[in-house]
Amino acid sequence: MDFTPTEEQAAARELAARIFGDLSTHERLTAAGTGSDAELWKVLCEAGLPAAVEDIGLLGLVLLLEEQGRTTAQVPFAASCVYGLLAVSAHGSAEQRERLLPAIGDGTVVVTGALPEAAVRVGGSGELSGVVPVVPWLRDATHVLVADDEHSLWLVRTVDARCEPVELTAPWSAGRLTLDGTPGERLGGPEGDVEGIGAYDDVLATARTAFAGLQAGVCAGSVARAVDHTNTREQFGRPLATKQGVQLRAADAYMDTEAIRVTAYEAAWRRDEGLDYATHALTAAWWASEAGSRVVHAGQHLHGGMGADLDHPVHRHFLWGRQLDAYLGCGSEVLQELGELIVHGEGDA
Repeated sequence: MDFTPTEEQAAARELAARIFGDLSTHERLTAAGTGSDAELWKVLCEAGLPAAVEDIGLLGLVLLLEEQGRTTAQVPFAASCVYGLLAVSAHGSAEQRERLLPAIGDGTVVVTGALPEAAVRVGGSGELSGVVPVVPWLRDATHVLVADDEHSLWLVRTVDARCEPVELTAPWSAGRLTLDGTPGERLGGPEGDVEGIGAYDDVLATARTAFAGLQAGVCAGSVARAVDHTNTREQFGRPLATKQGVQLRAADAYMDTEAIRVTAYEAAWRRDEGLDYATHALTAAWWASEAGSRVVHAGQHLHGGMGADLDHPVHRHFLWGRQLDAYLGCGSEVLQELGELIVHGEGDA
């Protein structure tokens, strides 16, 4: 395996780092509150970053999401690329790809996802009924990818459904989705349609991998802030960073962050290479959930009393880390699913 970025991936990551670094500042995030930064999203789309994901693959997307996570930028980048661009690219019909991909790439169509499967039922003519209590970025979305109780995927226009605002731990512009005879557009078939992988399983594994990459960035940003703080904050005439306890805590957080990153890279690389990656995606999700929670707790703890300040930048990393932990599924749940996949021989070796 080779995780070395291609020229295109490296260029896209460099551009993303510059845009997120310039525009996702503490002041702008404070002004945005719990909503999204529409101007930042417009700049990202004009720069062609969402559209580039179709060419740079899932590993390229993971690299971009790391940069978003470092700054906790409040845009639906992960959701629209995973549930929209990559899902339609892999599983959409020729007509769906021609119609939707350009619009997702330029940001005029924003897609989010109601996965894993929800209590959604399908009528005889494809009407959907059911309630999904929490859908991240729903308030920004024009479409939502819904999984029914049979693991079929449907694209639903948000204007055809009822969407009510919901506040989460992190500012993800979430909402409650209510479907009541709502028309849906089928995406993918019930059988394995790409490399023997069904649409539902592929999109779910892709989402786990991508959001694990986002968590790697969130954790890296938290560690970077902790390092900066402990090197400049003095206690008894010495920087906090000179204390062994601080060094050990920061080292553990760094190693956890690297574990999240490398497992996300491996899962993404395998998907891009057309290899089985279901168990690798679950492994990345487990590290992102378990280790991610440890890292953001450590980052906040190493800030001492400042870490308890809700207005301090490191607190955003804590909120994002805990939200991603919940979104990916708690570590024990993910580990159980991983074990069952291995025992039943459904995963890769």
